[in-house]
Amino acid sequence: MAKFLTTTGINYVLEEIIKGARERLVLISPFLRLNDRIKELLSDGYRPDVDMQIVYGKKELEAPDRQWLNTVPHIRSRFCQNLHAKCYLNENMCVITSLNLHLYSQQNNNEMGVMIKRTKDHQLYADVSAEVDRLIRLSELTHVDRENLILTAVGTTDPVYPELSTSNLAKKLGIQTSALYSKLIGRGLIQKQGNKEHLTRLGKEAGGKEIHSKTGRFVVWPPDLQV
Repeated sequence: MAKFLTTTGINYVLEEIIKGARERLVLISPFLRLNDRIKELLSDGYRPDVDMQIVYGKKELEAPDRQWLNTVPHIRSRFCQNLHAKCYLNENMCVITSLNLHLYSQQNNNEMGVMIKRTKDHQLYADVSAEVDRLIRLSELTHVDRENLILTAVGTTDPVYPELSTSNLAKKLGIQTSALYSKLIGRGLIQKQGNKEHLTRLGKEAGGKEIHSKTGRFVVWPPDLQV
C-alpha cells in the first residue's frame, strides 16, 4: 500500500532509494541543486551495474553542479523540456512528490509525497516506472555517459570502447541483471568475489574488458555478446 510522507520522510526515503539501488536509479526533478549529502551518496555509492540517471528541466545547470557531474561519469544527466514532475525511483520503490531535488526545497519548504513499493503495489509501481521511461525517452542527454559513449583511457586520449556494462547488456537482452550474472558465471566469463566481478581468461576471449577509471573498476561487454 502507498504511504504518505511529509518533508522529513521524503528526504529519508530519497536517501534509502539511492542507497538501495542495485540495478536502476532515476532522479527526476525540474530544478536541480544537489546538497552535499546527496552528492556524497551518489559519488561514494558508485556501483558499476547500477544505471544512474538524473532528469531535470527548468534551466541549465549552474557551474557547481556541472563541475560535480564531471567528477561522476557513471551518472547520466538529461534535460526534459516542460518537465514539472518530481519522482525518485529505483528497481524496488519510488516516491512521487512535490519536493524538487534542490537545496532550498529540501531545507526550507513544506512538502508532501507518496512512497510506492513494487512488492506491495506492483501495478502502480509499473505504471510509474513506465512514465519515468517515457520521460527519459523524451529527454536529451546532456552529460557524458560512461557506458553508452566512448570513454577515454586513463592517461591517454584514445577512445576505449563502445561496449555495454553488465546491467545495460542485461537490458538489451531483456533479462534481469542477476540472471545475466548467473549466465556469465555459468559460462566461466566472470568470477564473483564479494560484491566485485573479475573477468576471466574466457571472458577476455569473449570480448570483455576491465575498465579502470577514477570512479572505480568495472567490466564492459560487446553489444552482440551471446550468453
